Amino acid sequence: MKKIHTFLMAAACLVAVGCKQQNNGKPTDMSYRPLGATGLEVSEISIGCGGFEKLDSAASLELMTMALDSGMNYIDIYDANPKTRSNIGYALQGRRDEMIIQGHIGTVYKDGQHTRTRDVEECRAGFEDLLARLHTDHIEVGMIHITDSHREWEEIQDSPFLEYVFQLKKEGKIKHIGLSSHNAEVALRAAKSGWVEVIMFSLNPAFDQLRGGAIPWEKGAMENLQGGIDPVRVEFYDYCATHHIGVTVMKTFGGGGRLLDEQTSPLGRAYTPEQCIAYCLAKPCISTCILGIDNLDELKRDLHWMHATDQEKDWMDGERKTADVDMKADAGCTYCNHCSPCTQGIPIARVNELLDKAELGGLTDELQAQYNQLDHKASECTHCGACLSRCPFGVDIPARMDAAKALFEK
Repeated sequence: MKKIHTFLMAAACLVAVGCKQQNNGKPTDMSYRPLGATGLEVSEISIGCGGFEKLDSAASLELMTMALDSGMNYIDIYDANPKTRSNIGYALQGRRDEMIIQGHIGTVYKDGQHTRTRDVEECRAGFEDLLARLHTDHIEVGMIHITDSHREWEEIQDSPFLEYVFQLKKEGKIKHIGLSSHNAEVALRAAKSGWVEVIMFSLNPAFDQLRGGAIPWEKGAMENLQGGIDPVRVEFYDYCATHHIGVTVMKTFGGGGRLLDEQTSPLGRAYTPEQCIAYCLAKPCISTCILGIDNLDELKRDLHWMHATDQEKDWMDGERKTADVDMKADAGCTYCNHCSPCTQGIPIARVNELLDKAELGGLTDELQAQYNQLDHKASECTHCGACLSRCPFGVDIPARMDAAKALFEK
């Protein structure tokens, strides 16, 4: 069994709790979260479009009905395949107002396959086709389809393509602008742009260990996981949380469900759907996990999330059982908050996160300001040791507090 390094950014608790609501006037056990600053409330788990290509219209209606009746109110439609779009449109007839649609701009169907484009006329035709097949005159989130490199990000700036996106928002055909990316560095640039309101990002326990600009399917990327959550990802999650940018998760189960099978999991252990979802939703910036669902059995499996116990959601349970003992000596703090509460009220995970950033990139005025804003500082640590027994990775927390005191409280 290979060493398992599964990591979580700082959060107030293991699983962030959404608020219960009603679905179309009917009680539901689904929990909902704000989609950034859009004013929309979205279900914690939502539905991807991929499965609809494999279904007929009757099966599509059955799947959508169960999803809606269970409280799911968000769907991602990236696929330009006419069958996919038509099946979803058919399944939503009479219930369109119950579903928040995240549709992609820059995706068309050419020569029998789904294709990405930035050509404005192709984008216009593709988007109008989407509206027509969904039997609607607008979608809630217009997602700029896959921007995975700095070059691609720079090319859309001040481009006719971006002007078209802004035009769609002005006309009310999209209510909010989003962007999808698998690259944490590009996603961070989008978050800081000032005009991207929602970001669709690939996130799961394995992907968090990729280098900031790495793409999961790049050669060797998943075979050389670095151990520890990447600092660029930490910065991206923090920025989105503090600036109220909605993040919708793709690849929750690792893409094709790789994390659900020990044989295909790059971390050497199988996770359950509940553990993967819990891992993502523990980050305060996350609004919803978009799940690839091919049939009713998979939907029923994923809907168990609504009734899962805390133990079922504990993504670290298997790690505590299978992690090598020597991992504890070099894993470092993963900001999982299992050490809390501190007897002195110190936000241990946050202090460790700021210390890691300062040690990696140098102490900046911004990091110092963030530390200064903490209600309780590292210097208040009494070395009581209460946190040590709760840390699953054996981090010498009192020593870390001493280091933070020396760096930030000179």
